[in-house]
Amino acid sequence: MNITEDPIPQIIRRIAIPASVGFFFNTMYNFVDTYFGGQISTDALAALSLSFPVFFIILSAGSGIGQGTTALISNSLGAGDEKKASVYFTQALLFSVMCGLVITLGGFLMAPSLFRLLGATDAYLDIALDYMNWIVAGTVFFILQMTLNSVLNAKGETKVFRNTLLGGFVLNCILDPWFLYGGFGVPAMGIAGIAIATVVVQFLGCIYIFNHVRQISLWNQVTLSSFKPNGSVQREIVGQALPASLNMLTVALGIFVITWFVSRFSKEGVAAYGIATRIEQMILLPTIGLNFAVLTLVGQNNGAGRLDRVKKAWLTTMKYGFSLMLLGGVILFFAREPLMRLFTQDAEVIRRGVDYLGIAVITLCAYVILFQTVFMLQGLKRPMFGLWIGIYRQVIAPTLVFNGLAFSLGWGLWGIWWGIFCVTWSAALITLYFGVRTLRNAEAALPASLPTDT
Repeated sequence: MNITEDPIPQIIRRIAIPASVGFFFNTMYNFVDTYFGGQISTDALAALSLSFPVFFIILSAGSGIGQGTTALISNSLGAGDEKKASVYFTQALLFSVMCGLVITLGGFLMAPSLFRLLGATDAYLDIALDYMNWIVAGTVFFILQMTLNSVLNAKGETKVFRNTLLGGFVLNCILDPWFLYGGFGVPAMGIAGIAIATVVVQFLGCIYIFNHVRQISLWNQVTLSSFKPNGSVQREIVGQALPASLNMLTVALGIFVITWFVSRFSKEGVAAYGIATRIEQMILLPTIGLNFAVLTLVGQNNGAGRLDRVKKAWLTTMKYGFSLMLLGGVILFFAREPLMRLFTQDAEVIRRGVDYLGIAVITLCAYVILFQTVFMLQGLKRPMFGLWIGIYRQVIAPTLVFNGLAFSLGWGLWGIWWGIFCVTWSAALITLYFGVRTLRNAEAALPASLPTDT
């Protein structure tokens, strides 16, 4: 596959479909965890929701490093500099290990206070910590897996990651009940067993991806000396990865903000939000595959000086995303109550989740604009806008809007659900404006003699 020459729709399909299939199984993986958490108690379900902001901090670090590394490697490959791409890769691996160790230490120190701030006490707090402490201990494996996969993403190879996520789902279906209930020499570990299963799956995923990375030509450039810290390259990685990580971190902060506001009303609302967002993620899965496609296409074509293909890739992934989300919205509207009932029989939790998902139906297309544009800018090595819009969307606007709708106007939980709609769409329109302006400015700066894509 030639990322800078082959037809763009064909490349998008070859990258996005395996990635979307993989993330479908990754979401189903989370469903399995949620299902078995529900078999323990409503407190356990609420604890999983409570733990998600901390869990997302880990994912944000790994995702940011992976995105930043993919952007740097893909631009280098587009420019025909495989040696430079290998340097970025090895230095990113080194950075990932250091980052993972720091987050592990910080997680052990901060998680108890964070959970108390969210209202967890006594047995509720103990359950949350039983789960989170094991996840924090495996941080390095979460981050390394995404960094290892970044070099494959930069080359447009997403089948390996698809297989990793599919295999992880199957293995999790086996390990979750085994570690939860015990048997075959393993003691019953309760909710801690669900977390341990996740860490084991991440560790095995690292090994699987690494074996495939060793088979690509770029790995031939790697020597032991490649892992010697390189200050200038590390700064480049940080310059690309830190804004992307912080952007993802704002999602964790946003979940924290939403959870805090919801927890002012009821524990059932917290559990409903946790389940409903997992259902919403399932509908959004195709856009995640498109994220991989636009990042790879934009990165390599930007490196090759093909801005015409950059623009076409962005617009094409947006078109595909809108079509998929319109269909997904129809499915979600009619299936939202049965989907909630898969995870809980608590009538109040179901009712609150159905309310949220009814509004989520008309928010889905806003995420397409946000995701595709932010990843397009990442491919252009302009990651800072994603951070600023993330701060607006996840922290500043929600704090103001939720207070206004939920408390000042007295809408309660409905105010939070409609607040998410208002904030997301306003952020999407701001992002669209910035994306269009960025491409127009870049086109105006190009020499008239550059080739165009037909």
